[in-house]
Amino acid sequence: LQMSHGGSGGSSTGSHLKDGAIDLIAGTLGGVANVYAGQPLDTVKVKVQTFPHLYTNWYRCLTDTFKLDGIRGLYAGTVPALAANVAENAVLFTAYGYCQKAVAKVVGRADVKDMNVAEKAVSGSFAAVFAAMVLCPTELVKCKLQAARETGQIITSTSVIKSILRERGPLGFFVGLSPTLAREVPGYFFFFGAYETCRTLMTPEGKTKDEIGVGRTAVAGAVGGMALWTSIFPADVVKSRMQVSGGGSFGGLLVKIAKTEGIRALYTGLLPTLIRSCLASGCLFVTYEESKKLMGNLF
Repeated sequence: LQMSHGGSGGSSTGSHLKDGAIDLIAGTLGGVANVYAGQPLDTVKVKVQTFPHLYTNWYRCLTDTFKLDGIRGLYAGTVPALAANVAENAVLFTAYGYCQKAVAKVVGRADVKDMNVAEKAVSGSFAAVFAAMVLCPTELVKCKLQAARETGQIITSTSVIKSILRERGPLGFFVGLSPTLAREVPGYFFFFGAYETCRTLMTPEGKTKDEIGVGRTAVAGAVGGMALWTSIFPADVVKSRMQVSGGGSFGGLLVKIAKTEGIRALYTGLLPTLIRSCLASGCLFVTYEESKKLMGNLF
């Protein structure tokens, strides 16, 4: 992603703050698009990861959830998912802009536009650390809401938050932080790396990556999303189970699932996740890039 439009390479504080504000707003809008495009299949992903004995395939989970709970059931956890994605993408893209500038300085690039794909991918990994801190608590609430029927609970976002505070205190919101970091840091290396590689390959001769159009941006975003999820899916399975059950250790649960259920269990729900990621990540990047261009032109 090119974080600069006529000024990101500058050294003034005002320029940095303006770039950060634009990244923050564009990332927020991208997060909203990401949720509404992908939430039904995200609900399916969490259910098949957490209750493999109930759902042997993702399509049955999708149809059963729709029959029993309707559209509302497929959008279970949308409020915390919106909070999670808006917070994550706002922080992620803001941090990514600043991390690119930091990495560019370290490697001796005069401008972030001169950075290669690997340098942008490393910037994405650093930015993911900041994003994980805001993502973990909101994803915890989302996963509990998505698994409510299977766990026999009637709960709301408010009741889940109160229960966590009562039973575990503020630190209870960070159950699953280890697998979240294990997922986000390498995942966003592949996410931004694949996205930038696709943008580079699809840029016609004589044009810049900003001029490839909405369709190619969506394709690059879809590839980036699939690269992220394929690379880190086992960590996401462990995270979902930890957050629904309320604890356990990342390493211990990872080994236990592999031993008792087989390596394949660590990829349960991958197909609906890849389908979801194509839609959601494509919408995320198109919304991000187009709103960023618009604000860059306005301000």
